[in-house]
Amino acid sequence: MGRLTSAQPTHAGGVVASAMDQEATFLVVRASRPPFEWVLPKGHIKKGETPEQAAHREVLEESGVDAKVIAPVGDETFVFDGDEVRVRYFLMHMRRSGLESEDRESRWCSLAEAEQLLQFRSSREILGRAALAMRNRS
Repeated sequence: MGRLTSAQPTHAGGVVASAMDQEATFLVVRASRPPFEWVLPKGHIKKGETPEQAAHREVLEESGVDAKVIAPVGDETFVFDGDEVRVRYFLMHMRRSGLESEDRESRWCSLAEAEQLLQFRSSREILGRAALAMRNRS
């Protein structure tokens, strides 16, 4: 998990940073289903959308954050309700914050706080890859 795969993603999401330097904070949101764990924002890619467009839309819907896609940082594959879900994650930079269209709790955290809040190891790995990509861009 984590590396980009050749399989077409079914979902897209973002590792959203508030700044592109060492003092960045990262966005996490509550899952839409019980037990409402903290997750990276993501969702289904609609017909005619690119993964980048879907990531932008999902981050905006789930958190109200308008974020620019910077670069892909990894894929995650898992089974949910009997269907294979293939998520492509992107490092994204917050441009502005507004109101989300979904009633979801969101939070800005340091890298260490986000790693503690994220329940899934694969999400923590994606977050780590995004943080590394940020350092490599500096």
